[in-house]
Amino acid sequence: MKKLAKKYAASLKLVDKTKKYSIDEACELVKKTATAKFDESIDVSFNLNIDPKQADQQLRGTIVLPHGNGKTKRILAITDKVEAAKSAGADYVGQQDMLDKISKENWFDFDVIVATPNMMGLLGRMGRVLGPKGLMPNPKTGTVTPDIASAIKEIKNGKISYRNDKDGNLAINFGKASFDAKTLADNLKAIIEAVNRVRPASVKGTFIISCTIASTYGPGIKVSL
Repeated sequence: MKKLAKKYAASLKLVDKTKKYSIDEACELVKKTATAKFDESIDVSFNLNIDPKQADQQLRGTIVLPHGNGKTKRILAITDKVEAAKSAGADYVGQQDMLDKISKENWFDFDVIVATPNMMGLLGRMGRVLGPKGLMPNPKTGTVTPDIASAIKEIKNGKISYRNDKDGNLAINFGKASFDAKTLADNLKAIIEAVNRVRPASVKGTFIISCTIASTYGPGIKVSL
């Protein structure tokens, strides 16, 4: 822990806490602050001027990152279109058999579930198990669709989901420390544009109060919008 704290202190000296960096500057700097021995994740955190208690101010959706975020999603497809799902790259495909494996064996070796609409009757019974883990498929995130092959391909190619928390914050992983700065910047710009597009009509004044990026063990870097 002392060694980690020493590296963090060194990274902290690189960041001017009083400054807001341009997107390009911030992405250059965040790479320098990622000093762990593993390939650290790079996240962006937004503090938004929204009231999550208001239904029309809850943000939930998907973004296709230009370069992906470096994470390979393991996909479970619940569908009768077995061959289409397998060909598109689903890691696991099935129907009630897969849901029984989840409920009886506490099996969760996957990151996302996609399903065709005709399977939602089966999935609906799993709400108490999948809901708290954020795994329940939803049309809003494109994980319930008749075109399951396209949904699987999009997720494999960098499509990510986002959802604000109860305090009006939004955190999204957009890359790895091993990415070059331009790749990180492209992904970050795509996220900022996507967040601005879903600004609720009822929000008055400034929408994005603050935007900060950081590596897994690095300090926060404020971004100027």
